[in-house]
Amino acid sequence: MIPGDAVLDAFINANILFAVAYGLWWLARGLLDGAGLRHAYATQLRLLNTVFVAIVLSPFLILGLTQLMAALAPGVSMNLSDRVVALYLNGGFEMRATEFERLISMRDTITGDILGARGPLAQGVIAAFLAGCALGLARLGYSMLCLRRIVATSYAWRRFGRLRIHLSDRVLVPFSTRGLWNYYVVIPSGMLANADELRVSLAHEFQHLRQGDIEWEILLEALKPAFFLNPAYHAWKRRVEDLRELACDSEVLGRGRIGPRAYCETLLSVCQQTLRRDRAFVIAVPKVTLVTADRSALRDGKMSFLEQRIVTLLDARHLRHPRLVFAAMILPLLAAILVTAMAIQRPGDWSQDRLMLSTVVNLERLDEINRLSTFGRIRN
Repeated sequence: MIPGDAVLDAFINANILFAVAYGLWWLARGLLDGAGLRHAYATQLRLLNTVFVAIVLSPFLILGLTQLMAALAPGVSMNLSDRVVALYLNGGFEMRATEFERLISMRDTITGDILGARGPLAQGVIAAFLAGCALGLARLGYSMLCLRRIVATSYAWRRFGRLRIHLSDRVLVPFSTRGLWNYYVVIPSGMLANADELRVSLAHEFQHLRQGDIEWEILLEALKPAFFLNPAYHAWKRRVEDLRELACDSEVLGRGRIGPRAYCETLLSVCQQTLRRDRAFVIAVPKVTLVTADRSALRDGKMSFLEQRIVTLLDARHLRHPRLVFAAMILPLLAAILVTAMAIQRPGDWSQDRLMLSTVVNLERLDEINRLSTFGRIRN
């Protein structure tokens, strides 16, 4: 059985890695913009997805990397806490040893309090986390029930292997989703009267299926209840959603079978339908839609994501060497993620530096006891 402190440490590390990875992603995006590769949306999406996988697999990667370092460079530690202890013992900064020990052991203290539910603060954190997870899971379950109901009440129109194309009088926006085995593309029945809109919608949703966007949406939605307190996770998910639409638009137009004008007109037409909000459809996840209306942007007077998509379509550029760009960007990102993951791990066995720090702390405490004892004798 996996110890509770190991699970909690892995969860804390994952939250830290999401925040660090999102910051690194913005740096990578700035480099792409500076190199004139702003329109490499498919490459950017692959970068985010690959880094996400690296974060999820980081405990196993760290285990293998730790064993490799132990064999190649024994005694060398990349743990941030161990580095700070060595810096302190070498006179890198001034601080009382007892205060420094309390500072570097703060994470152990907090995790111990949470695991033991000691104190009102720890109990409040546990209660808030469990309540948030319960609400998130309830919302996810209800959303999946709404989605299943929409698909079940639609009309089966076409069938190609594991792909099912359905028509629905209930939905106003085309979307795609999947079950345990089959994939589903649901199209509003009214689109049958407009061949261009039907062709654009099907091409767009088929591209989502090729990119594996449904599986990524399911994964992100499934993890959302656990990371609901992490703003970096929500920002990450929003960025993935934006990039997958931009990448899908670029790939569909890149095939040359659909013109930019027909594509943009379809987006505008469908967006008008989304203004007529169907609450059950909005709640239903996980799904990938053709377009959604950004009401907040319309209200605040900002550029909506639909406007950004149309501007991007009109200024689309084809990336010549996407694999080379991806390799050049992903290697530094993965290296930075692995280094960060190793740095934030809890220190292992007691090292020589930590034994020395413990000795200094004990001597400081003995000196304090002696000082108080001497002061008491003087007063007597």
